[in-house]
Amino acid sequence: MATEAEIYNALREVRDPEIGINVVDLGLIYGVKTQGERVDVEMTLTTPGCPMRQQLGNAVGEAVENLPGVKDVYVRIVWEPRWTQDRLSEQAKRELGLT
Repeated sequence: MATEAEIYNALREVRDPEIGINVVDLGLIYGVKTQGERVDVEMTLTTPGCPMRQQLGNAVGEAVENLPGVKDVYVRIVWEPRWTQDRLSEQAKRELGLT
């Protein structure tokens, strides 16, 4: 079974192709749950009309699926709470020139 830390480390390898920052630092990952060999990831996107929706969801699933001990991954994209720039990590804010 993968640990939460291992899952988040794998998710940090997934970058938003338009912004170039990983999905964790962008604040797109709302949570992960593990149940044995299954991992559920709840995430959002910066906008509901994001053209990268399918690509990002697939990349998140693949990153987690490649971890040892993970057999099943379910990625759920949600819109509440709505994503805002407040969810950006300090690192992401620096990369985007917001601090």
